[in-house]
Amino acid sequence: MKKAIFIAYNQAYYTEIVEILDAKGVRGYTMWNEISGRGSYDGEPHEGSHAWPTMNNALITIVDEDKVAPILDELRSRDAKAPELGIRAFVWHVENEM
Repeated sequence: MKKAIFIAYNQAYYTEIVEILDAKGVRGYTMWNEISGRGSYDGEPHEGSHAWPTMNNALITIVDEDKVAPILDELRSRDAKAPELGIRAFVWHVENEM
């Protein structure tokens, strides 16, 4: 079964996020650069403004279900080292693929 993992992160984490995917054997992803947002619980907004100058990136990757937990574990570990940068990941079931 396939799962989609959507990862939103401070753009400073780009290399680390791709390295995690590479290390877990994930090649394909689609990325959005310079997106803005604010976390649900804490952390500073990332809006690209004078007051909140940082920006986020996001990516989505479709993986086999057995890769989800190892990827999320590594993302949690990285986020715990610098929670103010804010890595967030969300997982969805993939109904169809072509």
